[in-house]
Amino acid sequence: MFAREALTYTTLPLPDRVDLTDEEMRTAASEFYDVMRKRHTVRDYTDQPVPRDIIERCIETAGTAPSGANHQPWHFVAVANPALKQRIREEAEEEERRFYEGGAGDEWIKALEPIGTNAVKEHLTIAPWLIIVFAQRWGQFEDGTRYKNYYVPESVNIATGFLLAALHHAGLSTLTHTPNPMRFLNEALGRPASEKPTMIIAVGHPAPDATVPQVAKMKKPMDQIATILE
Repeated sequence: MFAREALTYTTLPLPDRVDLTDEEMRTAASEFYDVMRKRHTVRDYTDQPVPRDIIERCIETAGTAPSGANHQPWHFVAVANPALKQRIREEAEEEERRFYEGGAGDEWIKALEPIGTNAVKEHLTIAPWLIIVFAQRWGQFEDGTRYKNYYVPESVNIATGFLLAALHHAGLSTLTHTPNPMRFLNEALGRPASEKPTMIIAVGHPAPDATVPQVAKMKKPMDQIATILE
């Protein structure tokens, strides 16, 4: 994508222009809010398969996110292979055991109590897909020389948000998981040293008896999350 001879500034007319009235915008904003407020982090899954093309299209949606210098410094690895999922679970649970056995401070463990988490991560093998998000710290031109990526964490975080919204919009449930450290994922998935794993996302259908922590429904009101200055 980034050839040396193509690093010039050119423009084209704004494509795919959206032109809505105020009322249409108001309706669209409310409808999207109604969709997203039904998104829940789910820890209990069925093993019901999810077609690959749905996962691919949601990842394509993530790839439309804005990024620093348009370098798109992300890579998504979608895993359905049972043996790979088992390996990821085993190594993630090892890191989680260290976390819960003293790696995290008392305050952090206390903060997690209302969520009900522990070192057992069954969802990593039961959910039909795991999507591992990697941040690319640098890229390479066709001749192999490196170029720097910019605003990498910000860019990858935005793309991950797009991905979670796309998966929810497609009718799927998700769980974000961040064992620390996650370097084992590079070896398990064959990713280069230039990439840093940032998140494991379990994707699938919720179990019939799936639950969510009551605290998960406690969202801050508008006046606590935003300041409007006119």
